[in-house]
Amino acid sequence: QVQLVESGGGLVQPGGSARLSCVDSRGTFRRNAMGWLRQPPGKDREHVASITWSGDNTYYADSVKGRFTISRDNAKNTIYLQMNSLKSEDTAVYSCAAPYYRDPTTIGAWGQGTQVTVPS
Repeated sequence: QVQLVESGGGLVQPGGSARLSCVDSRGTFRRNAMGWLRQPPGKDREHVASITWSGDNTYYADSVKGRFTISRDNAKNTIYLQMNSLKSEDTAVYSCAAPYYRDPTTIGAWGQGTQVTVPS
């Protein structure tokens, strides 16, 4: 059974917005930090954003600061990634992960990944 289920993404025009959602179907990580990573075509996976279980602290990659916002709704076991002012370089497969804040070696579960494509 897939534990982290993502939705959102798709084809977005430059300058547009999209919102990704990730549901923790078992509620296992409601007390853990969770986050989003992405893998651009032909490149390594990279950190995008993460959030503590309380939502009080967030950590963003420099490349998305001021454009992306991570949030969570623990009552729904869901984290979100609001992406604004999208650029072609944001094209990637986006995956949610938990538990995760800064150290990817802590990750125990991954979402299936969702494609976000921003044409140049």
